[in-house]
Amino acid sequence: MSSISNKEYEKMVEGYTKNSPIFTDCLKAFFVGGLICALGEGLRHFFLSLNLSETLTASSVSISLIFLAAALTAAGVFEKIAKFAGAGTLVPITGFSNSVVSPAMEYKTEGWVTGVGAKMFIVAGPVIVYGTAASIVAGLIYYFFMR
Repeated sequence: MSSISNKEYEKMVEGYTKNSPIFTDCLKAFFVGGLICALGEGLRHFFLSLNLSETLTASSVSISLIFLAAALTAAGVFEKIAKFAGAGTLVPITGFSNSVVSPAMEYKTEGWVTGVGAKMFIVAGPVIVYGTAASIVAGLIYYFFMR
């Protein structure tokens, strides 16, 4: 077994890695994220035109975006959009929907309980747990120190 120096290893890695065009990637993410937000705003105006209350409109927009992202994930389209846009598809509600549906689709051959049910929240679960814990800590800090 031959050993190589850190410099030799870095040079070898540079040969295999591709530099990311950060400016282009940021533009793509900004554009696609903006389109998702614009779609949400368009849906908001649509639901308001149906004379729904603000609360019902907000719920309807959220449900529509979740459903659309889930359907695009199931159809294999969301992955292509994410590959193009990178972080631009992580607009919270669509990214969360994708993080729930992707593992469910991947493990559906293992059955409804041990596949879909068990793996559905494999990515989103920690986000829910730590998000809830962080909100409790923030609430306690506010309650005891900011009132």
